[in-house]
Amino acid sequence: MSKLYFVRHGESEWNVADKICGRTDIPLTKRGHEQAVETGKKIVAEGIKADDILYSPLLRAADTAKHISEMTGIPHMEPRLIEQNFGVWEGTSPRNAPEFLKAKKDFLNRYENGESMFQVAHRIYGLLDELKAQPDKTYILVAHNGIARVVKSYFSDMYAAFGVPNCSVTEFSFEEKKGTCK
Repeated sequence: MSKLYFVRHGESEWNVADKICGRTDIPLTKRGHEQAVETGKKIVAEGIKADDILYSPLLRAADTAKHISEMTGIPHMEPRLIEQNFGVWEGTSPRNAPEFLKAKKDFLNRYENGESMFQVAHRIYGLLDELKAQPDKTYILVAHNGIARVVKSYFSDMYAAFGVPNCSVTEFSFEEKKGTCK
């Protein structure tokens, strides 16, 4: 049975500042690095063995994956896991501003020079279809909260209400098309 474990990156400087990150390349905080190390230990302790670790090219996800890989194996950068480009909203605060939440409901919205949710889903669904075609493989994906929502929507109808905390591990099974958060 093919499995996928999704790990959101550790706490970033803009998570703390309550800013919308998107594709802006923001580093982890000291706490974010510590969270990533602890997540790697948790993965090992739970006996999760991955055939491959794929991560977003953004620094916060790359550093998280590298900390995890110190205990689990060599990671590989996967450009399709990059966070959604939120265009004019990047760097604005707070992340849950009513105007931004309203804009996010329009899945065709490109946020003035950004990327629509349909565009994000297209690239993530393509990646997941490729991983699903590899029978009996286990993957760890290290990316972003926006990507977590799209991954969740691949396995079930739930989308908008789904979010994951920094460095959480969420398990998905291709055969069962369901996901559970650990």
